[in-house]
Amino acid sequence: MKILCVSDYVDPLIYNQNVKEVFSDIDLILCAGDLPMDYIDFIVSVFNKPTYFVFGNHDLKEYHLYHKESRMENSHFNRNFDQGFHGHGATYLGFKSFINENLTFEDPETGMKTPLLIAGASGTVRYNNGLCQFTDSQMKFKLLKMVPRLIYNKIKYGRYLDIFMTHASPRHIHDHEDPCHLGFECYNWFLERFKPTYMVHGHIHLYDLREERIGQYYDSTVVNAYAHYVIELPMKTTEKKDY
Repeated sequence: MKILCVSDYVDPLIYNQNVKEVFSDIDLILCAGDLPMDYIDFIVSVFNKPTYFVFGNHDLKEYHLYHKESRMENSHFNRNFDQGFHGHGATYLGFKSFINENLTFEDPETGMKTPLLIAGASGTVRYNNGLCQFTDSQMKFKLLKMVPRLIYNKIKYGRYLDIFMTHASPRHIHDHEDPCHLGFECYNWFLERFKPTYMVHGHIHLYDLREERIGQYYDSTVVNAYAHYVIELPMKTTEKKDY
């Protein structure tokens, strides 16, 4: 299974009419935040493949459509939200866990076909009390709500998760020391405890080619999806750095 990961930058290599010829064998697209919804709409339309997305800390014009607590009182947005109408053909992964029975790959340990197990979280560490920003405790509480589904995955499929997609990075893995770009420490806990094959994140722009894109934390490969990057299940990525 080949997976196209994108975040933070409308990449001309992706946003063009010939993109499907360049990425002809993509099975799934992951959008890791800070991307305009019309860009996600384009990706869905051109590839016609399952697409998941989370929100970052910018490009939040439609965030209120997915999160009731962010809607203004007495506004026309205070109604039941139909993602099929507003969702641009992509599935919102924020603070949710999914089992995708339509996307399968061969488990390298058992040789059996298995569905994709995926979960995600939107937002960044709180730095100016803006929308879609959270303290570490608030984010950990959101992650804890996913635990029952993850335990179900472990019982039925022998593992908790294949992919964990977020916008922010874990603490001390790809993050920066300014208040806006600190990683979540609870993500480190999540990786250690639930061992997804991949964690895919955005938020950290790779302006310097010397910056790491791929890291390793316990059993999880951590991928910065800035602009675009392709990963595979079963995992074939070889560029790693231990933390």
